[in-house]
Amino acid sequence: MTKKAAQNVLVTGGGGFLGKAIVRRLVERGEHVRSFSRGFYPELDYMGVEQVQGDLEDKDAVEAACKGIDLVFHVAAKTGVWGDYSEYFKTNVTGTNNVIAACIKHKVPRLVYTSSPSVVFNGTDMQGVDESVPYSNKFCAHYPKTKAIAEQNVINAARGDLMTIVLRPHLIWGPRDNHLVPRIISRAKRLVIVGDGKNLVDTIYIDNAVDAHILAADRLEKNHKLSGNVYFISQGEPVFLWDMVNDILKAAGFAPVNRSISRRTAWAIGAMLEACFKIFKLPGEPQMTRFVAEELATAHWFDISAAKKDLGYVPRVSTKEGIRRLEDWLNRNSERI
Repeated sequence: MTKKAAQNVLVTGGGGFLGKAIVRRLVERGEHVRSFSRGFYPELDYMGVEQVQGDLEDKDAVEAACKGIDLVFHVAAKTGVWGDYSEYFKTNVTGTNNVIAACIKHKVPRLVYTSSPSVVFNGTDMQGVDESVPYSNKFCAHYPKTKAIAEQNVINAARGDLMTIVLRPHLIWGPRDNHLVPRIISRAKRLVIVGDGKNLVDTIYIDNAVDAHILAADRLEKNHKLSGNVYFISQGEPVFLWDMVNDILKAAGFAPVNRSISRRTAWAIGAMLEACFKIFKLPGEPQMTRFVAEELATAHWFDISAAKKDLGYVPRVSTKEGIRRLEDWLNRNSERI
């Protein structure tokens, strides 16, 4: 059997947690990988990855990065719960539009876009919903609002020579995490349970998130009818949010969270802090926001049967095994967290 020729693959945000994990897997597969990020990453250089530095809102830079590419994983985004709307829009919307335009200009056949379930989150419990659930009609944060706009643009671009797939991973975690896990650990002594602590949520272990992205690209190449589709991806086993937080804290050697406040109180505190930060133009971000209060107190887990059926996605690493791997990594890298 003739071995398939290596592909030229671009990963935006290749220096980030998910982006770097995707890059690593692609290199292991023998693909020629190019990363587009604002910074330079020695680890990518060590892997032999071509690094292009630039901003997503720079149309010319994005076009140059997409030249000669067979497949794009658009992972880069401005995340978080606080900041200027214009900054979120520039990265998440304008940046994504630039990626789409560059793919079309250079006839890149496939684009896999990393979105978020927060695009459909409306502040209420979402339990076992599938991809038919509509976009939220109210957003308490700029991140989900701009991701929803960008996601719809990716879906609408799925015509002609460009095939697209949108993936919605929720709460990616695992070894090398530079976002969720460090955030939990840094606030270990200040965390409080919001609500009754019995809200089930989806998460996804980093290796499983990478699997889903690679599968999406491979299946899209074979089945063009998947173009324009959206898929929730997760562990496939919802967990109590605060049990998960405590498992991560335990893995890092911290005591569990045992203090609690009501959702209504957390929401009121968030609204007040948001107002103070806006009025007095305070640096950093509020310790609580309305969006965070709603996320921490509600159930949000999703039906991943479509990803299983169309993409062949199966979560290979269980949550229990993932926590074990995370604990091992934290024990070896505690000084880096």
